[in-house]
Amino acid sequence: MLEGLLKGKVALITGAARGIGKAIAMKLASAGADIAFTDLKEDDNFKNTVEEIKALGVECRGYASNAADFEQAHTTVDQIVKDFGHIDVLVNNAGITRDGLMMRMSEQQWDSVITVNLKSAFNFTHALTPIMARQRGGSIINISSVVGVNGNAGQCNYSASKAGLIGLAKSIAKEMGSRGIRANAIAPGFIITDMTNALPEEVRQEWNKKIPLRRGGTPEDIANVALFLASDLSSYVTGQVIICDGGML
Repeated sequence: MLEGLLKGKVALITGAARGIGKAIAMKLASAGADIAFTDLKEDDNFKNTVEEIKALGVECRGYASNAADFEQAHTTVDQIVKDFGHIDVLVNNAGITRDGLMMRMSEQQWDSVITVNLKSAFNFTHALTPIMARQRGGSIINISSVVGVNGNAGQCNYSASKAGLIGLAKSIAKEMGSRGIRANAIAPGFIITDMTNALPEEVRQEWNKKIPLRRGGTPEDIANVALFLASDLSSYVTGQVIICDGGML
């Protein structure tokens, strides 16, 4: 059913060698999109992701790049355009956590999360909007979080960065809508990844009790929403936040 939905499209996903980013890259590739993705270094996960995506019958290239670096982001986008000819979808997924209560949070904890999570999205959006404007179309998808909507104790830096991604998407939607560019955000809830699997079992069970569907989400749950927003199925959807949390909020 999804085959060919994104045929002829090129999607760029930041921070996609693993986790939610990889799941999104795989999902968009399964719908026919050629994939460019970034991650910090070319490790085994990076190389395996390239091969797994290519096995789906599309073109894929990975780019070792620090998404939080303005110049690197622009250079990477320029190279991707040279390699693929165009970019139709941008998924701002790169992110980290450095949790701690506000009273004990260091400046470095604050700065690193804001820089990686929020500035990286600015960097790639800044580099890509002129290209999409010339193409008269494009879809920008920011991976936010439910804590960017509701906040969370011990995560003021992460919550602020994810709230910023929502504001960025809404503002870009207003600025660039006349050029055919759409911008939206996805706010995942408790998603089962390597990071959450490291939590104690009792903590994960307590999370599940708060979720009406009584389970954590999977990276593919988020990837399915990303596919909708990347495709023409959502051609009249922009400036929105889609919460994917099993009803937790």
